[in-house]
Amino acid sequence: MQIRMMLRLLLCWAILGCFLVPTEVFAVRIKDIATFSGVRDNQLIGYGLVVGLPGTGDKKDSVFTLSSMKNMLDKMGIGVNSKALKIKNVASVMVTARMPVSSKPGTRLDVTVSSVGDATSLAGGVLLQTALKGVDGKIYGLAQGPLTVGGYTAQGNAAGASKNISTVGLIPGGAIIERGIPFQFNQQNTLTLNLRSADFSTAQQIAERLNQAIGGPFARAEDATSVRINVPPQYQNNLVPLMASVENLEVTPDTPAKVVVDEKTGTVVLGRDVRLSKAAVAHGNLQITVRESEQVSQPGPFSQGQTVVSPQTDLEVREEQRRLLMVEGTTLQELVDGLNAIGATPRDLISILRTLQAAGSLHAALEVI
Repeated sequence: MQIRMMLRLLLCWAILGCFLVPTEVFAVRIKDIATFSGVRDNQLIGYGLVVGLPGTGDKKDSVFTLSSMKNMLDKMGIGVNSKALKIKNVASVMVTARMPVSSKPGTRLDVTVSSVGDATSLAGGVLLQTALKGVDGKIYGLAQGPLTVGGYTAQGNAAGASKNISTVGLIPGGAIIERGIPFQFNQQNTLTLNLRSADFSTAQQIAERLNQAIGGPFARAEDATSVRINVPPQYQNNLVPLMASVENLEVTPDTPAKVVVDEKTGTVVLGRDVRLSKAAVAHGNLQITVRESEQVSQPGPFSQGQTVVSPQTDLEVREEQRRLLMVEGTTLQELVDGLNAIGATPRDLISILRTLQAAGSLHAALEVI
């Protein structure tokens, strides 16, 4: 009797422990899963010339490089015949930069310089003054300076060597902003949070967390990707403290169960909430090998015979015999263990997952990229 009582007591403690074990929760900051509307980058682009290259610039067939060089020299008061120009030390490039909305005149930005002609390398070159324009056609900055290139190219008559990409370079702090974007950040009465991944549960959770932190019904989920915040009176015309407190609030994002497959590389990524109903799976590879050869029959010496070529085909078929395996996963670890038990390669796993989804056993969205 005492043994039975002890067993019942241990069983009760075991059942109670299952309910008391805390579930693993991953909290992230709002700034890591959402962005504020209006706080964004703007694309700038310009066309310029890189000079000082050690013979690795554009070739004579680059008409636009010749024309650009002649136009630049004409503006400097130097009249020259375009046929006399040698452009092997010059390359035409496109210059791009990302300008934050808060940039003011005098702010420096990094710029990326990319060759648009047939130059072989931009290493050692210097970008001449280039105007950077926005989508509205207005000039917002000027770029100039020596390039840093993370690669090299060496070419000989019979062989060559290269590392990384030598036709794209970077100028750290190479652009100076001359015109700011007319945006009054502190004059806003409402703010909108845009989620990077659409999910109604996450949007509602963020709204509730904001209302709890601010102390009133100021936030409301508009849809699956946006949460609108009415600026409290104490933060009117002073949004920086509000932004600093909001972006560091922690929430637990909820995402749909998804399996992402990259067939080009054979990569398979399973989400945390992917589940698999009980299913029996057998997977075997079918391999067919065809070998073609030729059998040559030579006639004897001084005979009147002719050489005969007869084709031969060797066909080999090999099919693996695999037994049915029971696969089930109520947790991600069980799912991984069950799929690994099949012994399939990543590419075989893609076929298995597709088949399981067609059978209705895979409870997740299957996305192929």
